[in-house]
Amino acid sequence: MLVVAGVLGALGVAAGAFGAHGLEGRLTPRDMAIFETAVRYHLLHAVALVGVGILALIRPQAGLAGAGWTFVAGIAVFSGSLYLLVLTQARWLGAITPLGGVALIVGWILLAVRAARWGA
Repeated sequence: MLVVAGVLGALGVAAGAFGAHGLEGRLTPRDMAIFETAVRYHLLHAVALVGVGILALIRPQAGLAGAGWTFVAGIAVFSGSLYLLVLTQARWLGAITPLGGVALIVGWILLAVRAARWGA
């Protein structure tokens, strides 16, 4: 989980730098805001994945893999669809984005349920 978090964190920083330097002046302000939202959620959940990975090391039987992989799926679908929407102008991808948001919410719920079961 920590390896995946590291890779996703690096990709999130790279996406942010690309947006700030490579897309500046090439996108409308609305599309730039969409791209920034994708980067923000990407990085936030990469950090959350670090937390899940650390907790999994501390409590290996806690069953945290579901929360972690749901975060990964959420990043891929939520942020990925927004990146592609902005870069390709395929606006239909906006219909997929909420599925990624649901995955991120489910990841947080799974984390909360697991934490509640071991009294944290």
